[in-house]
Amino acid sequence: MQLEDAVVSRAIITRYTEELLQALDSDVAIVGGGPAGLTAAYYLAGGGLRVVLFESKLSVGGGMWGGGMMFNQIVVQDEARPILDEMGIAYRVFKQGYYTAHAVESVAALALGAVRAGAGIFNLISAEDVMVRGERITGLVLNWKATVMAGLHVDPLAVNSKYVIDATGHDAQVVNIVVRKLKATLKTATGGLEGEKPMWAERGEEAILANTGEVYPGLYVAGMAANAVGGGHRMGPIFGGMLLSGRKVAQLIMGK
Repeated sequence: MQLEDAVVSRAIITRYTEELLQALDSDVAIVGGGPAGLTAAYYLAGGGLRVVLFESKLSVGGGMWGGGMMFNQIVVQDEARPILDEMGIAYRVFKQGYYTAHAVESVAALALGAVRAGAGIFNLISAEDVMVRGERITGLVLNWKATVMAGLHVDPLAVNSKYVIDATGHDAQVVNIVVRKLKATLKTATGGLEGEKPMWAERGEEAILANTGEVYPGLYVAGMAANAVGGGHRMGPIFGGMLLSGRKVAQLIMGK
């Protein structure tokens, strides 16, 4: 078979364009492809919703790839172990209540699970703004990450979504946009963006589920973004809370 370079190019452009056009209208748009975002995508798509996930980096997985300080092992506690089983992620008992899994396998399984459930995943795309109608978030404003990094003045494109999940981690990027541009009152203890507290794994894991939820009409937070918004502690390379937060936000949205 003789391969033609232009046909390869045409195949890539055609298929990508087809998928991007389908992403213009979704039930749920997730910003951030870390463990919480991928888990949310898996459960939402598995529940029959049209789900699209936008990740600004080249790879999905967030901080999970590197485990703890580039030791590529992660820790998961009892409560999240059923999610590992569901995703087919191998793990070993370290001591009672502590389970270790390979970071690379974990990310790969989460990403594959989300895609096979039907979620669309787009990397290298940044959410630089939100769309609003009245006092409700109704979609995202997107641009290429490279465009943002280069500081080029190139107008973005917009996508509609019934619900948006901020799963951007410590930065809580989407919520920050909403607070800055809308002067929004959030569904937090003080009505504002509380900010992340220092490392305390036990408290952080407890808080992440409490902080997962809707913080502004149409906008939900999950993963470390939930603690950054709600004022919870960071927890380091224990990832059970991230997985549980992703599942919880999916359940909350499917409940609506």
